[in-house]
Amino acid sequence: MSEDCIFCSIVEGDIPGRIVHETDDAVAFLDANPLARGHTLVIPRNHHERLDDVPAEEATGLYSALHQVVPAVEAAVDAPATTVAFNNGEDAGQEVPHVHAHVVPRFEGDGSGPIHAIFGSRPDLSDDELDEIEAAIEP
Repeated sequence: MSEDCIFCSIVEGDIPGRIVHETDDAVAFLDANPLARGHTLVIPRNHHERLDDVPAEEATGLYSALHQVVPAVEAAVDAPATTVAFNNGEDAGQEVPHVHAHVVPRFEGDGSGPIHAIFGSRPDLSDDELDEIEAAIEP
């Protein structure tokens, strides 16, 4: 746990949170500044700042919680779909440095687009550049 992390404080019960799901590895609660009715955050119980900091066994537990929370949120607000997203790092828009998945209910005509809509332009990459990137990605 991190003493200065608001999400850790919610996990510890030091500050209130509208918790909707808990497991040994994860906690889900309503976002205090929702983008839509039912906007829920799913976080690892332990403090990790970025996705690659989360140990594999905890990542499995985090995904398992997401797997349960997504349909529950959709059912609760009668949403036909959700956008599930991680902002991984400050430059990606991560405001709280504790890994968290946004589960945002989506509705026809809600004015939001697909994830592609957040990018203004797309790079025009050559086959050689794509080959270099493909070769460089080694999980």
